[in-house]
Amino acid sequence: MASVDQLAPAATPPTGTPTRSNKLRREVGLIGLLWASVGSIIGSGWLFGAKNAVIVAGPAAIISWCIGAVAIALLAFVHAELGGLFAVAGGTARYPHYTFGGLAGMSFGWFSWLQAATVAPIEVEAMIGYAGHWSFAKHFLNANGTLTVSGFVVAVALMGVFVAVNFLGVRVLARTNNVATWLKIFVPLFTIFVLAISNFHPSNFTSHGFAPFGVKGILGAISTSGIIFALLGFEQAIQLSGESKNPKRDIPRAVLGSVTIGTLIYTLLQVVFIGALPVAAFAGGWDKLDFPGISGPFAGLATVVGLGWLAIVLYFDAIVSPGGTGLIYTTSTSRISYGLSKNGYAPQVFERTDKRGVPWFGLIMAFATGVICFLPFPSWQTLVGFITSASVLMYAGAPLAFGALRNRLPDRERSYRLPAGGIVSPVSFVVASLIIYWSGWETLSKLGYAIILGYVLLGGYAVYAIKKGLPNAPRLDFKAAQWLPVYLIGMGLISWQGGFGGGTGALPLWWDMALIAVFALGIYYWAIKVALPAEEIERNAEDIEVVDAGGH
Repeated sequence: MASVDQLAPAATPPTGTPTRSNKLRREVGLIGLLWASVGSIIGSGWLFGAKNAVIVAGPAAIISWCIGAVAIALLAFVHAELGGLFAVAGGTARYPHYTFGGLAGMSFGWFSWLQAATVAPIEVEAMIGYAGHWSFAKHFLNANGTLTVSGFVVAVALMGVFVAVNFLGVRVLARTNNVATWLKIFVPLFTIFVLAISNFHPSNFTSHGFAPFGVKGILGAISTSGIIFALLGFEQAIQLSGESKNPKRDIPRAVLGSVTIGTLIYTLLQVVFIGALPVAAFAGGWDKLDFPGISGPFAGLATVVGLGWLAIVLYFDAIVSPGGTGLIYTTSTSRISYGLSKNGYAPQVFERTDKRGVPWFGLIMAFATGVICFLPFPSWQTLVGFITSASVLMYAGAPLAFGALRNRLPDRERSYRLPAGGIVSPVSFVVASLIIYWSGWETLSKLGYAIILGYVLLGGYAVYAIKKGLPNAPRLDFKAAQWLPVYLIGMGLISWQGGFGGGTGALPLWWDMALIAVFALGIYYWAIKVALPAEEIERNAEDIEVVDAGGH
């Protein structure tokens, strides 16, 4: 099988495919890919994750971060092989399409786009919220947290900045993100160093018991306090695969490197946060943690322990960190919609690129989505919660695609081959399913409405494209995706009867997770068995690679 670059010179677009301005430029090196992922992992979450986790789990939150890191590492290993195998834009939205056809591809593609499209506006609101520390920005938010008229104008302007930087081309984007990410890494590391040497109390880890809330607290912190969501983001390098200079070498390195960096920083932040707290702050127990500035935990902590100058640095970084994350997710959104169009689930205008190789229509739609999200919905915070959980569903597709590709195309060239992949892959799917379950019934029940909306939008276009005989009309392949509705409905039912996030609690702790594991393994091997034949997977991959290639 020829590589993407080998295919490029002889590539001839299929009949009817746009031949003008639909190429991405391969201009991103290893550092650009690595920092794209690291910049997504180190976002606004680092300012709150440590506080939220210790309230739920006590000092044992350190164990929660370790478990979360192992879970994410398993998923990252799977993605590393897939990213080196298929170097295409919006990869996470396309792997299930290759292996299970249109229905599965459409579903996981929607999960990917939904997650990416809403992160940038969420981060803009976070920037505005953090800026409220300064008097000039206090009037940007209403008392209920929604934007005022002036706040809405500022939000639209910030979203416009994200889009404008993206329009300058992927090379400028990568350089801009590199600078922002260096700062995003430096400030947390500097905070860790300062707190560790100035105000660290080892006795804090045992004063109320190391694990005051037991196993359920440790596991609950993984999902409810945002540990998993804080560590997600490594896939951004994969979304930019179509613009990588040397994807087969650099994608695996960027994916695994970003997880390592993110895990180290977040775990150390948790340790110094616990150790630097004044004893009075948790005198009533960890679940009653309280000190001035709790709305900005690290900045508030710095103020309490007499490090006001550090608090100023942290308030500044609270603007930069979410800004950098919003910038790269704007990029990701346009690349995922590019991939969805390539797979036939969205109009071909999403494939059009300008002279800098930028998918311009996808960026415009990313901007429009952000503006819609800024509207003063009373339940915006609830909306944020269940939209973000779409990212977990997105990740569940990769282990299934991995297993199918190992089974159907065992000899296809891979720049990185995961050791013991036959074990890691099903285990990672079980882990992804557990993360989904830990999100809780309230979140998953609401996410069901977003899933239905996706089927209406993408499914409607797919049917239209098929009836009109459009060149990018997808093959829906219901047979290869017969396991998907069973999985989605089954996860919903188990969550409903479980004890996380508003479930009935009918399933006792541990038994519920054992049931998830058995159910997930059954779905995994069922999906592998009914995956598309090798020749169809090859055809799906070649159709995409030939069209994507050559955009240097």
